[in-house]
Amino acid sequence: MSDGQSSAQAPLTARTRVGRPLLSLALASMMDDVHAHAGAVYLLAADGSVLEMAVMAGLPRAFAAPWERVGLSAPVPVAEAVRERRLVWVGGEQEMAARYPRIAVVLPYPFALAAVPVATGSTVYGSVFVTWPGSHPPELSDRQRDHLTAACDRLAVRLERAVEESVPLQAEPDLVGGPALGGASGTLGPVEAARMVARLPYGLCSLDLHGRITFANTAAVELIGVPSADLLGRQLWAAVPWLNDPVYEDRYRAALLSQHTTSFVALRPPGEWLSFRLYPGRNGLSVRISRARAVTEMNRSVPPPGDTSPRLVTISQMLSLAGALTEAAGVQDVVQLVADEVAPAVGSHALVLLGSRAGRLHVLGHRGYPDPQVVERFDGLPMTERTPGTHVLTSGVPGFFESREQVQRLYPDRPAPPDGFAAWAYLPLIASGRPVGICMLAYDEPHRFPADERAVLTSLGGLIAQAFERAMLYDAKHRLAHGLQAALLPHSLPPLPDIEAAARYLPATQGMEIGGDFYDLVPTQGLAAAVIGDVQGHNVTAAGLMGQIRTAVRCYTTVGQTPGEVMRSTNRLLIDLGSDLFASCLYLRLDPRRGRAVMARAGHPPPLLRRPDGRVRVLDLAGGPLLGIDEAAAYPTTEVDLAPGSVLVLYTDGLIESPGLDIEDALADLGRHLTEVGDRPLDDLADDLVRHSATTLERADDVALLLLRARETG
Repeated sequence: MSDGQSSAQAPLTARTRVGRPLLSLALASMMDDVHAHAGAVYLLAADGSVLEMAVMAGLPRAFAAPWERVGLSAPVPVAEAVRERRLVWVGGEQEMAARYPRIAVVLPYPFALAAVPVATGSTVYGSVFVTWPGSHPPELSDRQRDHLTAACDRLAVRLERAVEESVPLQAEPDLVGGPALGGASGTLGPVEAARMVARLPYGLCSLDLHGRITFANTAAVELIGVPSADLLGRQLWAAVPWLNDPVYEDRYRAALLSQHTTSFVALRPPGEWLSFRLYPGRNGLSVRISRARAVTEMNRSVPPPGDTSPRLVTISQMLSLAGALTEAAGVQDVVQLVADEVAPAVGSHALVLLGSRAGRLHVLGHRGYPDPQVVERFDGLPMTERTPGTHVLTSGVPGFFESREQVQRLYPDRPAPPDGFAAWAYLPLIASGRPVGICMLAYDEPHRFPADERAVLTSLGGLIAQAFERAMLYDAKHRLAHGLQAALLPHSLPPLPDIEAAARYLPATQGMEIGGDFYDLVPTQGLAAAVIGDVQGHNVTAAGLMGQIRTAVRCYTTVGQTPGEVMRSTNRLLIDLGSDLFASCLYLRLDPRRGRAVMARAGHPPPLLRRPDGRVRVLDLAGGPLLGIDEAAAYPTTEVDLAPGSVLVLYTDGLIESPGLDIEDALADLGRHLTEVGDRPLDDLADDLVRHSATTLERADDVALLLLRARETG
């Protein structure tokens, strides 16, 4: 599993049959038990990394089209339920927007959702989600929770039994009910009821769950202005040209998903406004149509006749995938998101992301190729070579190859790629008007690329290109920041005869990942000096000032100044530089042969001293203000016993400061941990202390750590 759990996953193919509709029956029973109005069952795909929708009930599959194939790492409830092996509950529209914004963008309607893993104690088979109308209470009841969990456990046992009996599974027909298509007498029941509806002065029509018209009375036909023969069996927005607007289809989706009455007004050319009110039910919708005279003066743009707006499901996919790509920071993040989000959505089984530099192609990342050497043939390929990729990049025109034969026919001088795939889409990545790379999607079997799919893929190429351009800029800044930081900090600590030392530095995870924390160890005649400090801020300015302070401390140490003099001299230098930044600092002169250390402190967190017997003490040293504030500041010194085997822990506040965490509690916790593990080798101890810090995963500040241990004599 993606979260590293040890339980196995049972990939189930969707290409073979099971004797009875096991999944459909289980889902229908589950929905009845908890009074849900829609749901779906997902099974783990053969490669164990993707959840595939096997059956959906209560709503057309188009509602969940962006999530028919979901990567296990995707931020959606069904994947989270599998990763964490728990029921995931989303109580409404606001909670969905806060926790799963990409779903909320595509389905911005009031509804509640529960996702539950389908798993035994050792094996994960998939997951289930069910939804309720927006009127559902914000909390899931204990009864509903127990019913859902028990139902999914029973389903997992049945799937386990099917696997043991070598009975594979197949996606089953969706459970989307609705009346059969037909006229009034077949839809309304008694003839007298049909006559009554026909006499009503306003229009009435019935839509099934797919939005297809199954009945329309005479008034509805007259108001819409389309013959009944052209209405029955077709979707309302497809049958009526002036309703061919995704805004109107959105109202139908909102009514079905939320089970709330919705309405809209639309202009029937040339100038008559009609009001549509949609009343949802479990099997479809009833639509009331009337004249809306009160809005005849409204100035609302209407799609011109013949306008073919893209289907809403395509818009939904694009919104979801665009939201995913905005989360990518570095180039490898883009590769991972394309693999997790884009490839499953378009049915691709493998991908390669290529960049261009110095007239050659370079592989930036790939997924889905069993043999990486197959991908390496692209690396370093000259742009002058005649290949599908180079042609796409130089021309800016996507390339779609439906079979290996088509590739060989168009490029007879180059054999079809020896990758085992049968169809490819080459998408040029064009950002800011210039080509930045290629996204190649591969398919297991020959694949047709109809015009609408080509349009979607081309648009996706534009989104990937923008994310790719941002990622390359981020990576360049990241390399610059780390190079500057590495140049300003010591590459290694000098060996000392009586002192063992280890250091660690972690940049902040926010911003440019560069900061003003520093440390140093300076050998002197018979002694040694150590310093740790923190310049305000974590940016290039702070890093540059940190380099100046570190150099100054070395110089003052070399000329033989005492710890108090070093601090005073550095303070005056910082003021003379005219910087608006301040710095904290801790400086100490070590004399391990005499078993002592003399320290001076300028607003820096107190060090910890672990004695040879394991006791830990916080050294509350006397000190002065931060460097760079008061030119006349004095920095008193404190002498501390440093017996052989003692460990000094010098650190910056990033190690112990975290939002909502009391510093005193953090220090006490660090001291307790140091008592337990302080006898370990110093490098291991440094790694352990950094890992133990609660701030190391999401750091708002840099972390510097310097450990000093007085060696045992004799």
